[in-house]
Amino acid sequence: MSQPRILALVGSLRAASINRKLAEAAVQTAPEGVEVTIYEGLGDIPFYNEDIDVPGSVPAAAQALRDAVAAADGLLLLTPEYNGTTSAVLKNAIDWASRPYGAGALKDRPVAVLSGSISPNAAKWAHGDTVKSVGIAGGRVVEEAHLHFAGFGERFADSHPREDAQALTELAGAVAALVEAARGTLVSA
Repeated sequence: MSQPRILALVGSLRAASINRKLAEAAVQTAPEGVEVTIYEGLGDIPFYNEDIDVPGSVPAAAQALRDAVAAADGLLLLTPEYNGTTSAVLKNAIDWASRPYGAGALKDRPVAVLSGSISPNAAKWAHGDTVKSVGIAGGRVVEEAHLHFAGFGERFADSHPREDAQALTELAGAVAALVEAARGTLVSA
């Protein structure tokens, strides 16, 4: 593999989302020769509906996501916790990327899940639901690359995660583990 490509999908559409900021920090921690890109446009994708998932007429936004996932060597999913579970936008992206059943762009793709929230729980419920969904959808879950961030309100109240040495170290480790999995050298769960 020449230059590993990691695609980050952020489960919050809010411009100032801390999960978005974590994705931005992850981009800057990528090892030399690794490209990490934040996917734009998850909010444009219609809810998954098999009636509109028809070869030749898949909605353009959904097809663009599928193409981006297929072109990536690994996925970095960042999930907030909404009412105790993952966000609809991230679940919808997983649904579109998993189709057609058994042959979707997500199949066998290494995936790391990062979760975070203002609560001390660190969005672990959302994290668990996202891991479950990815695994059932056919992605290869890379447990060594998982991270949980708690207490956003205090920890990142006045700063960006890229200014937090511990966050950068943790993100760099997660990205490195995902890249290793994408290169096929890490055994994933």
